[in-house]
Amino acid sequence: MVFAKDNLVLGATALVGAGVVVIGANLWQTSWAVFKESPKEIVDEVWQVIDHDYVDSTFNGLNWRQVRSDYLKRNYASQEQAYKAIREMVEKLGDPYTRFMDPEQFKSMQIDTSGELTGVGIQISQDEKTKDITVISPIEGSPAAEAGLLSKDVILKVDNKSTQGMDINGVVSLIRGPVGSDVVLKIKRGSQQLDFKLKRAKIEIHPVRFSYQTGPTGGVGYIRLNQFSSHAAEEMRTAIQSLKAKNVEGFILDLRSNPGGLLYSSAEIARLWMNQGTIVLTLDRKGGEDRLTSGNNRLTDKPLVVLVDGGSASASEILAGALQDNKRAVVIGTKTFGKGLVQSVHPLEDGSGLAVTVAKYLTPSGRDINKKGIEPDVKVELTEEQRELLSQDREKIGTLADPQYAKALDVLNQQVLVYRKGKLQTSTP
Repeated sequence: MVFAKDNLVLGATALVGAGVVVIGANLWQTSWAVFKESPKEIVDEVWQVIDHDYVDSTFNGLNWRQVRSDYLKRNYASQEQAYKAIREMVEKLGDPYTRFMDPEQFKSMQIDTSGELTGVGIQISQDEKTKDITVISPIEGSPAAEAGLLSKDVILKVDNKSTQGMDINGVVSLIRGPVGSDVVLKIKRGSQQLDFKLKRAKIEIHPVRFSYQTGPTGGVGYIRLNQFSSHAAEEMRTAIQSLKAKNVEGFILDLRSNPGGLLYSSAEIARLWMNQGTIVLTLDRKGGEDRLTSGNNRLTDKPLVVLVDGGSASASEILAGALQDNKRAVVIGTKTFGKGLVQSVHPLEDGSGLAVTVAKYLTPSGRDINKKGIEPDVKVELTEEQRELLSQDREKIGTLADPQYAKALDVLNQQVLVYRKGKLQTSTP
């Protein structure tokens, strides 16, 4: 099974903002006139893509050919009617990650692979059972992060309009808007209901931040990875090399609240840390297997600790799983989100788009983490009070005031001592 590199997305969420289209921007022009004359064209195009690529060959137990017949018998007076029918058809699959996007929504979706967005800066997902619209994570430095929104917050209303019964695309459309305009989100957090007034902004996204810190056994390289965009591996390489030049004794890689991104970005980053080994296994609906591997070109063999939490999803879980299964890192924190599915993004003829689940993935040891997540080697839970404090003062994240980081530093120091002892024994005649 061979996948095209540029259109495989592992994000567990929708990103609330308007972005730059990075694939398929000009594919619709030649047939736009045809579509206007026959909205059934786009309905059938969506059906054909799903029929060819969808990971579940039973199509959720549906007679998929009968579904096509039913929807092509209808008459559609406008593209909006066709779009509504497509969403209804796609929803029958029972897969929240296979979703249709109208042209404007498709543009917004592409922000996952670009470096800039306009919006409030939150990653959201829809619960498969409850249909709640849930915050997976706010983007660092965004209005949502600065206001204190947290992972697992449930969005009840947008500008006093209830999200009940809405799909994720509808909620994204409500939250988006012009730079400088305000939007009010009513949030359920545990038993509380809270209102957040956010000002929409243009946000530049730098996926990697890093710093030199000190520990009992010497210098520590702290690297925070926010998302797996097209520039993430390049920025990760720069971070590792810069910290190596400062002779750090080990690294802490922070993947907390990282909702995912591009499959190949996670593989490229794994190769910066790993020697030869399997990174991830992907399985298509026919049982075809694709194995992404690492060579012998890692940048460092120094000890590594990885921080994860419930907001670490998809590409984050691939990276954490690869490093954990290959005994390259100690994973610390709480259980990850649990998304073990891969989507392929298809630009459609009229400028709309379709994200289709095309494969499931397993960690190198064969673990299926979908809906299960990755269990850390060392579990460190944060209390609600600790989460609130860190959200209110994000400068404390990655410091000793951050309990999960403090534990990671303690474990890393132990790993450094073992590493030194091994090097000493290797060098002894």
